[in-house]
Amino acid sequence: MTSANILFAFFLCNNYRMLLVTDIGNTNTNIGIYDDDKLLKVYSIASDNIKTSDEYGIIISTLLSANNIKEKVKFAIISSVVPTLGETIKNAICDFLNIEPYMVSHKSNLPVKISIDEPKEAGADRLANASAAACLYKLPVIVIDIGTATTFDIIDCNKNFIGGIIAPGPLIQAKSLSKFTSKLPKLNIEAPKNAIGKNTIDAMLSGIVTGHQKMIEGMIELCEKELKKEATIVVTGGFSKILFKDFKRKMEINKNLTLEGLKTIWELNVGGKL
Repeated sequence: MTSANILFAFFLCNNYRMLLVTDIGNTNTNIGIYDDDKLLKVYSIASDNIKTSDEYGIIISTLLSANNIKEKVKFAIISSVVPTLGETIKNAICDFLNIEPYMVSHKSNLPVKISIDEPKEAGADRLANASAAACLYKLPVIVIDIGTATTFDIIDCNKNFIGGIIAPGPLIQAKSLSKFTSKLPKLNIEAPKNAIGKNTIDAMLSGIVTGHQKMIEGMIELCEKELKKEATIVVTGGFSKILFKDFKRKMEINKNLTLEGLKTIWELNVGGKL
């Protein structure tokens, strides 16, 4: 290799601006890697408060090294709804990647204005969802995130995050039925065949999945009545494809919406465009 090629290779190695985005939820932690505007990889690991920062550091390092991108990641941002786990993973990234992550909060510079009674109560994941939706879709927007909880985040025509709705997610409902009744079994969440269940499992799935769909349909109607305008519906979260397979209303399904919002927030607060 000539000296010019060596210099060029050195230049490339030292000018990577890959961004690690981490969304810490109650059940799962989703990790994405951005190179410019391209989302290269998405990893999902269990959210576990028992694991130490060293254990998380090893997990994250191993995932990045397996794809030959560990040395290329130069920046990081975290949203967390589990405060202790947020600190654990922040320390893991500091120690194992030598990067100080930016932590999302209501004090972050956002593309939306937080127009709720107590801005500090807005979860970091909801702020990321609202930020992505406000930048990517026609306003007003209703973001529906179906995870451990099902949340609605509403952004009006002036990019105000005006509030939302929080309900138990399908998994919480399923676990609650099994926990608080003596005869109902545990089950995997999947679309039921009919509204009228011919057996216990199908009856439970109808109540949880179809019931959740109808709740969402009704809440969309109420939100739009208060907005006095039809909204763009954006859906994200692990159960979105199951719940909205036969949904009548047109909607956008974006499974990486939260990660896209984290990238937007990082650009606004730390690094500019990647």
